[in-house]
Amino acid sequence: MRNFLKFSYFFIFIGMISCGNSNAKKRGQEGENQVKAKTEVKKEKSEVSKTYSKTILFFGNSLTAGYGLDTKESFPSLIQNRLDSLDLKYTVINAGLSGETTSGGKNRLSWVLKQKVDIFVLELGANDGLRGIPLKETRANLQTIIDLVREKNPETKIILAGMQIPPNMGQAYTTEFRTIFPDLAEKNEIQLIPFLLAGVSGIPDLNLPDGIHPTAEGQKFVRENVWAILKNIL
Repeated sequence: MRNFLKFSYFFIFIGMISCGNSNAKKRGQEGENQVKAKTEVKKEKSEVSKTYSKTILFFGNSLTAGYGLDTKESFPSLIQNRLDSLDLKYTVINAGLSGETTSGGKNRLSWVLKQKVDIFVLELGANDGLRGIPLKETRANLQTIIDLVREKNPETKIILAGMQIPPNMGQAYTTEFRTIFPDLAEKNEIQLIPFLLAGVSGIPDLNLPDGIHPTAEGQKFVRENVWAILKNIL
């Protein structure tokens, strides 16, 4: 009888271990399946993001950088807010650099183009005009930048921001400077923002004390000038 009880306890013990192993194995399999499911979801989200998220790069000077303001008040940031509100899958990159000339922009372009760019907004030339740089040089530099962007990726859409300067350098210089931008836009068949600072330039309340750079409120006008052209490409 005692031997029988021993064997009974033995089989019960074996059964308990077997059930424990079975449950542990089941829990392990469930855990593994959950990890796989989460991994697949992350993978799908990542692939969707890569598929639908495109890049808009604003390449310019202090006007693009948002000189004197918080970065979030610059017009590229305001464009990003507009895109997000419309649920448009675009990421805006602000590559504005205060004091930049067309020559300086040409020299740093290769570094900027290391990333894939779907829309390239070119806003350079104002500092050339204010410094009296030969117009032939400004025109050539802008053309080189356009060529390099297309060489990197022929599919990149290019928008050129038109600019005007005060008549300090003389009427002939000022007039010819203004024509550079529509001429290049027509020649290269790219979109043109007629005048980036339309509705802002010359209005004290919309500019910082220097009379050149837009205030936070002025940046909203610039955003609309850009958006009027950009929305046709999105």
